[in-house]
Amino acid sequence: MAILEITELPDFLQSNQATGKTIAGLDLGTKTIGLAISDLGLSFANPRPVIKRVKFTIDAQTLIKQLADEKACAIIIGLPMNMDGTAGPRVQATKAFVRTMQPLTDIPFVFWDERLSTVAAERALIGMDVSRQKRAERIDSAAAAFILQGALDRLNMLRRQLDSEL
Repeated sequence: MAILEITELPDFLQSNQATGKTIAGLDLGTKTIGLAISDLGLSFANPRPVIKRVKFTIDAQTLIKQLADEKACAIIIGLPMNMDGTAGPRVQATKAFVRTMQPLTDIPFVFWDERLSTVAAERALIGMDVSRQKRAERIDSAAAAFILQGALDRLNMLRRQLDSEL
């Protein structure tokens, strides 16, 4: 499927009758893939257990199965830009992952600038008094939830703008 801009997502959701479907958020790491899933109202991001990375074919099968189980109709994937706005090696790896995933699924991807999402997730977990060991296990899913929540907030703002224009 295609890569969409966040501004194209409201029309995509409306034209594809996304009622009863969710949106997934991904934080792509070198050892794990953080996963979060929206609620059916597309308002709140909920972290899911991380996917331990093995090799691409296994990772892709696991991810596609989870996306199907969660009835995901779109994927927001964090794009790890450098703080100065430039694209580094992690951005290239993320784009390569999406290019390789595209032939395997009809679900569209939306890139989302994820600068500081891991920092925010870490602070939230520390604020909840989560131990260092458990933070290490949950950080990628928490970061995926931050990425997805940011995109859901933007999506809902876009939807309100479209409704007010009608």
